Amino acid sequence: MKLRFLLLSALAILPLSAPAVSLEGVQQSLFGVKAPDKPEYLPKEAKSTPPKLTVAETPTSGIGFSTETPGAPPSSLTPVVGNWLIGLDGNNTVLVVDGRAWSRGQPAAGIADRARALYGERYAEFLDNVKAYAYFPYAVLNDVKDFREGTVTLRFKGVAGRIDQAAGILFDHKPNGDYYTVRANPLEDNLVLWRLQRGKRSSVKWVRGTPIPSGQWHELKVEVRGKTVKSWLDGQLYLTHELPQPVSGRVGLWSKADSVVYFDDLKITP
Repeated sequence: MKLRFLLLSALAILPLSAPAVSLEGVQQSLFGVKAPDKPEYLPKEAKSTPPKLTVAETPTSGIGFSTETPGAPPSSLTPVVGNWLIGLDGNNTVLVVDGRAWSRGQPAAGIADRARALYGERYAEFLDNVKAYAYFPYAVLNDVKDFREGTVTLRFKGVAGRIDQAAGILFDHKPNGDYYTVRANPLEDNLVLWRLQRGKRSSVKWVRGTPIPSGQWHELKVEVRGKTVKSWLDGQLYLTHELPQPVSGRVGLWSKADSVVYFDDLKITP
């Protein structure tokens, strides 16, 4: 909250005669959100194949990324908004969202070419609404076209981000851009159920006082049964909420602002 207050204060004290200053420019000058020339999650030297993992480092369940190539987009998810790449966490290959190089409202590179695979005949509607609603970085799973109920589990680690370090599970994603997300944020130590509807985000339920240290791996789980949504953080149930109607849509990963977050072991069960 203090960081957001500083940002607004900086905008408020600009002279009326000063040249136009963008929000992104003020963010960069205050927080240093410019991406480094060589991100920390990319190998120091180019490699044609990902590093071989030991048995202890290999993901034991769900969708891991050990067979993917660092520096390339993920093959199991389609980035819709923001920068999503395969990276390295030590010797482990992970999925990375890097918000430092992302411009607010900008869809992911190449999304037009993949829109038809996501939504078929409705791809034009999807593209129009992605451009209008592209506020927060997210990526959707390619093989789960209609998630109605079940459990989504993943591991995440907040690595960097002075404004946010948000890691979320997105569900009920519609071709018109509407969706729900449950997200955790190490900078705020809270768990929130959000809804994006007609381009407007609204909080559905907040849970405060959830310890989520940065730089450590955590487990986030969301379960949907009928209209009931529950969410666990590191094995503890924190959130329960009744939605107005059952969900039906795509599922994926979500983030925010300048977050740099690692994801691994994504798992969906009925």
